[in-house]
Amino acid sequence: MEDIILEILAREELGKNKVKDLRTKGFIPAVIYAEGKESLPIKVSHKQLLQLIHQHRLESAVINLKIKDDKKQKSRSCLIKEIQYDPVKGDVIHVDFNEISLTKIIKVNVPVVAKGEPIGVKQEGGSLEHILWEAEVECLPTEIPKEIEVDVSQLKIGDTIHIEDITFPSQIKVLNAPEAIVFSVSAPIKEEEVVAPAVEGEEKQEPEVIKEKKEVAPEGEEEKEEKEVVKD
Repeated sequence: MEDIILEILAREELGKNKVKDLRTKGFIPAVIYAEGKESLPIKVSHKQLLQLIHQHRLESAVINLKIKDDKKQKSRSCLIKEIQYDPVKGDVIHVDFNEISLTKIIKVNVPVVAKGEPIGVKQEGGSLEHILWEAEVECLPTEIPKEIEVDVSQLKIGDTIHIEDITFPSQIKVLNAPEAIVFSVSAPIKEEEVVAPAVEGEEKQEPEVIKEKKEVAPEGEEEKEEKEVVKD
C-alpha cells in the first residue's frame, strides 16, 4: 500500500459565511466520518489536496490524515467518500472522508487498464472497445491494487475478454459478474455512400425525348419511320 499523508487542521469555522471565508484563505472544508464516532469537521490545504488529486487516484487510495502540529494524535486512515465540486468553476469545495480499519475488509473500485496493442487493431484495422473501466473488489485496505493490468495484444476482431478471463491478485475478491465484458475488438466501420435527397420544391427531371425527323426517301424507296431517342 502506498503511504499517502495529508495534513489537516481541526475546523471551528461552521456555517455558510464562515466556510466561504475559509475557502478564500486557501482551505477546503471537510468532515471525517467514522463508525461509532462523532463526525469531525476539519480543513485541508487546497494546494496540498490538488497535488494529491493530480498524483494519485484518490477514490480507491488509503489516505492518512494527520492533524498538523499535534504529535500525540495518531494519523487516521481514511478513504474519500465524496468530493464536491463547484458546478460553475469546477473547483473543489468540500470533501467527506470515511475512517477505516486497516484490518477490516472493505469494498472498493479498482481501475482496469489495457496493456499492448491488439492484433485486430494493428493488422486488421479494427478498434479496441474498453467497456468495463473499473472492477469492484473486496480486500484489506493495505492490499488494494493500484490498477488491474490486462494484456490485450492477442485479441483479434470479434474477440472479447471477460472478467472470468482475467487473473486477479489472490488477496482480492472480485464482485463483478464473471461474464461481464471488459475489452473487445470490433471490425472497422465501412462508410456507406449517401445519396443526397432531392431539395424540396425541385421537380424530378424527366429524360428528354428527341424525335428524329422523317427522312424523305428517293422515288421508289419506302420512307423511314420516325424514331424516338431518349436522352438522359
